[in-house]
Amino acid sequence: MTAGQGGSVAAGHGLVPGDTTEDVRARAADGSAQVAVLPVGSLEQHGPYLPLATDTLVACAIAREIAAAHPVRLLPPVTISCSHEHAGWPGTVSISAPTLHAVVRDIADSLRRSGVHALAVVNGHGGNYVLGNVVQEASARGERMALFPAPEDWEEARVRAGVVTSLLTDMHAGEIETSVLLHAHPEVVRPGYESADVVADDRRHLLTVGMSAYTDSGVIGRPSLGSAEKGKALLASLADSFGACLSLLTGPAQG
Repeated sequence: MTAGQGGSVAAGHGLVPGDTTEDVRARAADGSAQVAVLPVGSLEQHGPYLPLATDTLVACAIAREIAAAHPVRLLPPVTISCSHEHAGWPGTVSISAPTLHAVVRDIADSLRRSGVHALAVVNGHGGNYVLGNVVQEASARGERMALFPAPEDWEEARVRAGVVTSLLTDMHAGEIETSVLLHAHPEVVRPGYESADVVADDRRHLLTVGMSAYTDSGVIGRPSLGSAEKGKALLASLADSFGACLSLLTGPAQG
């Protein structure tokens, strides 16, 4: 397998990187890959046609694209996170926000002890609000941590890829997620997305009543518009956008 610009032979191994300890040692010796990339997904319902692991698959697809284009160290994903709003559907599993906070902080601490002082958290699940707090607190302590993609990164990717649905409408199992999986993991996409569109733009009470108050199927968005071509373009745009994030993590300390 050919290594990407980041020198990581792990970028094409799927969910779990294939690095050996000697691979990591070699990259440390030449000063590369001093930013780690941690995909964070979830295990939650994504309607009848996308798997429970959709957010993990999406986060890992983004992270792999980043690792192929930039000098980073790719980590395996966190696969269960804060999916409490999806508790009305079988298969959804959650951990508490404090637990997720502690897991990410512990990973960052462990990386720093091994000489990797910057961490980019690639979040695939919108309900992981606590990740913003993790990054804010780490930055306040003078640590190097970032949360990616930002809404602006997604919006730029949406426009570049020709995604029709707005980020407001494309909330869950919609055009974006379906497109990414049609490109990166077409084998997991089941028939039915072509006729599963649900629009529910006014979700002001979501945190109180959960997803089941707005959708019977678990879908909010327009998956019928998804395509593998859009998924490829989305990932390419996000990899480009990560360059600014990488510069912040490797540049002079922010005062």
